[in-house]
Amino acid sequence: MSDLHTPFESGQGLVGATTQDGAERSPGPWRVALSQLLHNPVAIASTVMLVVVVGACLCAPLYAHHIAHTDPFSSNVTGTTVVNGKRAAILQQSTQGLGLGVVPIGPTWHLSGFFLGADGQGRDVMSRLLYGGRTTLLIGTASAVICCVLGALVGIVAGYLGGATDWILSRVLDVIWAFPVYLLAICLSVVLLTSGLDLGPLHVSAGSLMLPIVIIALIYVPYVARPLRGHVLSLKESEFVKASVGLGASELRVLRRELLPNVLPSVIVFLPLMIALNMLTESALSFLSIGVQAPQASWGTIINDGLDLLYTRPWVATAPGIMLVITAVAFNLLGDAVRDALDPKAKLRGSI
Repeated sequence: MSDLHTPFESGQGLVGATTQDGAERSPGPWRVALSQLLHNPVAIASTVMLVVVVGACLCAPLYAHHIAHTDPFSSNVTGTTVVNGKRAAILQQSTQGLGLGVVPIGPTWHLSGFFLGADGQGRDVMSRLLYGGRTTLLIGTASAVICCVLGALVGIVAGYLGGATDWILSRVLDVIWAFPVYLLAICLSVVLLTSGLDLGPLHVSAGSLMLPIVIIALIYVPYVARPLRGHVLSLKESEFVKASVGLGASELRVLRRELLPNVLPSVIVFLPLMIALNMLTESALSFLSIGVQAPQASWGTIINDGLDLLYTRPWVATAPGIMLVITAVAFNLLGDAVRDALDPKAKLRGSI
C-alpha cells in the first residue's frame, strides 16, 4: 500500500529536501498551493480585507462601550449627544413637508458617537453595524462548515457505496434540490420561529442563532453533496483505488486513505464560496424578519431598520449593504484563488 498514495497524500516533502540517494525531493502539493496563494495578489488583497472586516466586528464591544459609550440594543428615543460642541437630540423634529414626526440624527463622522448617525429608535448605527457583522459572519461561517461537512459525508458515502445507499441519498438530495432555496428557507424559518426545534434531548429556542445556522446549512447540502458525489464516482474507477481494493484494503481504509485526500481540496474550495452565499441568505431572511430575531442584530436586520429612512438617513441601510457586498466579494475572490491553487486543471482550462 505504500506505493499507492494519492497525490494529496504522498506529497509531504519540503522544498529543498533530498532523498536518501541525494536527489532533490519535490515540494508537496499543499505547500505548492500555499505558495501560489501567497504569490496571488487577489488572494492577499481578499485576505487582508477579510481580516480588517472580521477584526473590526470583533472589536464591537470595545467600540460601543469604551469609544461611543452607547448600548446598541436599547431604544434611546429621548437621548441626546454632543455635535460640534453643542448638545443635540438624537431624534429631531422633521423639517420636511408638514414637519410631522421625527428624524434620527445624521452621521457625525466622529468615532466618539453616532459616526453613521442613528436609526429610528435612536440607536448608534455604527455600533449596530459592528455587532451585526459579528452575527452575520458567525451564521455564515458556522452554517458553511456544517454544510460542507454534511455534504462531503453524504457525497462520499453515496458515491463510493453505490447501490441502495446511493439511490436513497440521491433521492433525498433531489427532493431538497427541487425546492427553490429561499422558499424552502422561508418555510422552515416560519415554522421553527414559532415553536423552536425539539429533537429528543436537543432543544433550540425560537430566538436562538442555531436556528438560522441549521436551516441555511441544510438547504445548501445538495449543492455541495452532488458535485462531490460525482467526483467520488470518477475516483472510484481510478487505478489507485482499484489497486488498493485489490490488495485487500477495507472500505474504511479506502475512504480514509484514497478518497478523502482527493475530495478534501474540493471541500476547501467550497468553504469560502459557501460562507459568502450563506451570509447573503442569512441577510435576506433577516431582512424579511424571519432570520435573526431581536434584540440581536445582523446586517440584514439593520437594512430592514433603515428601509423607512432610505430618503432621509440613507446610511442606516446602505452601510450594512456595503459591508455585506465587500465581505461577500472578498470571500468569492478568495474561493476562486483557492480553487486555482488546488486545482491546476482549472487553471489550465482558463488559459486555453
